[in-house]
Amino acid sequence: MEERRRSKRTDLHSRLLVKRIDTSGQEEIGVDVKNVSKTGIGFYCNEILDMGAVYEAYLTIWTKEVIHAFIEIVRIEKVEDTYEFGGLFIGMPEIDLQRIDVYNAVNDAENYNDK
Repeated sequence: MEERRRSKRTDLHSRLLVKRIDTSGQEEIGVDVKNVSKTGIGFYCNEILDMGAVYEAYLTIWTKEVIHAFIEIVRIEKVEDTYEFGGLFIGMPEIDLQRIDVYNAVNDAENYNDK
């Protein structure tokens, strides 16, 4: 498969609560984060989310800070007994994008030193 991501993704083990913003329901759904980049996020969820829908999310990053974000679902793939999703960050403040970029740089440096 051809790589189409604009930004490098780095593994991030975290939990994420999402809720759809274009419906009146306030249901929060827990998901397991797989990886994150400046432009988007990959995660697993047992419930099917809608392609193209926008979800409000609170992402706990490696520093234990919480980033408030909006994620548009752009990819869905069935993986065994769960679903793997790809989402793009929408309207995320520059400071939060920089936090993710710093994490990616630090992670790359640690991986380089481990070799």
